[in-house]
Amino acid sequence: MSAGFDQLLQATIDHLQREKASGVKYLPVDESLLASLARPFPSAPTRQAPQSQPAPTSAAPRPTGAAHPTAVTGKRLPREEKQAAMAELRERAIVCQKCPKLASTRQNVVFGVGDIHTDLMFIGEAPGVDEDRQGEPFVGKAGQLLTKIIQTMGYTRDTVYIANILKCRPDTPAQEYDNRKPTTEEMDACKPYLVSQIDLIQPKVIVAVGQTAAHALLQTTEGITRLRGNWMEFRGIPVMPTFHPSYLLRQEGLATKRKVWEDMLQVLARLEVTISAKQRGFFLPK
Repeated sequence: MSAGFDQLLQATIDHLQREKASGVKYLPVDESLLASLARPFPSAPTRQAPQSQPAPTSAAPRPTGAAHPTAVTGKRLPREEKQAAMAELRERAIVCQKCPKLASTRQNVVFGVGDIHTDLMFIGEAPGVDEDRQGEPFVGKAGQLLTKIIQTMGYTRDTVYIANILKCRPDTPAQEYDNRKPTTEEMDACKPYLVSQIDLIQPKVIVAVGQTAAHALLQTTEGITRLRGNWMEFRGIPVMPTFHPSYLLRQEGLATKRKVWEDMLQVLARLEVTISAKQRGFFLPK
């Protein structure tokens, strides 16, 4: 078999394993495809010179919401194909019932926002009360601070992509106040949606916002104080863990803010973005 065939086969196997892990039991398959698979393969020619074969013009249909197999090979999809695949994934997520309690108490599924063709992705923990009401990640006080950080980096919310490990707000008494950390079971159930988003976007850098997001992505129990500022990796993509903006809101001094900013300077450098003298001097003592 050719290397290209082996790569496609492995990508398909990886994709089906993720589908199984996310709870999918049945996949729609075109009847004509099944019929063609049932036919015996023609015998291989004996001692003949190899002949070039035309590239296939179509592939088996994908189940609704599934990431395209090419996404897991590390290659970016064409823009139109990526947009269609992400739209299908969104439609699947907004009707998800994997966590019945969360599905029954949520106001909105918070799928993600921003540019799916970006090089930079921010991943947080889970929606809070404000995010649940508006259906968009990081819109409360902590989210407003994250937006300022993104803008200071020279980006906007529309030019990066922002998502969470969990797409539904973890349920709380009366579902009105406070937020709680998602459970491991909830994150395991929801994570396949995020993995598909990452596979489709193929960002050059991921920022893990806060300890919970870092733990879920990196499969570590190391504290965020030790993790932040150090490059890690998820599915071959560089990951920079950093403090959550809600932690910054509780800090009055510049020291912690400077640590987060130093993390963002590393991100900009990895993206090969020009850093101004003004940006380098933010949150330094005068």
